Amino acid sequence: MTASRSPLPLYLGLPMWANQDWQGSLYPRQAKTDLLSDYAAVFSSVEGNTTFYSGAPKPDTIAAWARQAPAHFRFCFKLPASVTHDQRLGSLASAWEFIEALTPLHDRLGPTMVQLPRDFGPSELPKLEALLAHWPTQLPSAVEVRHPVFFHKGEEEKALNRLLITYRANRVMLDVRPVFSTPANGHPGLAHAQQEKPKLPLHVLSTAEQPIIRFIGHIDKTINTRYFAPWIERLKLWISQGKTPFLFVHTADNRESPEMARALYGLLQQQMALPALEAFANEKQSQLF
Repeated sequence: MTASRSPLPLYLGLPMWANQDWQGSLYPRQAKTDLLSDYAAVFSSVEGNTTFYSGAPKPDTIAAWARQAPAHFRFCFKLPASVTHDQRLGSLASAWEFIEALTPLHDRLGPTMVQLPRDFGPSELPKLEALLAHWPTQLPSAVEVRHPVFFHKGEEEKALNRLLITYRANRVMLDVRPVFSTPANGHPGLAHAQQEKPKLPLHVLSTAEQPIIRFIGHIDKTINTRYFAPWIERLKLWISQGKTPFLFVHTADNRESPEMARALYGLLQQQMALPALEAFANEKQSQLF
């Protein structure tokens, strides 16, 4: 399948496409084993979190995804943790092997995400530069840092941003403000999210052409709406500048992620011209009866 590289104004997605909690909403109640087609009928992108933990999928799996994903769809896989965390970017051959394994999907790759360890600091930036300097020019990249010093607006953060701008790598913006806005109050999903996600400031900036927002929502929809409101103007600005943002919507336990993504997209549609979203598969099925 050959895809046009002309982008949508904005790509919308979730942290995954396989989630049993979405049966009866995004997916039919009796969902089929393979869900990518139903997912891609609604959303235009997805975070490839599974590759962070398990590495490159088997060739037949990648080939199946290539058959199922429409031409406009974009996968944003993560480099495996074995490359970023275990080897700490010390073996670039492993990174290139991962990207090579994804060859059948190269025409449908959004920015591949390089999520760095929380203790990956300024002294290791030369290793990040070595990676970005040899990154395939036809494939976009994005970097997510978690070391606190990169959020102090000092020389270390300036050096990071210069590096990303130089190599046209996008800086991932992790917005955890909603999920940390209240105590967990006994909600297990919220408590888990607060324990798992790094509590870091939000620095809003675009270092390349495909800015990535990872919006980590609360269980309270009104809180999410409030924190999302300022993003609307920023997204409008980036799109007007010819950039192509990627918006990934999480909720505390991800049960409500599809509905929340659709609701936030609706707020965007009130302010700018965006393609309509298809109905969820279970909604389509319900209309048949």
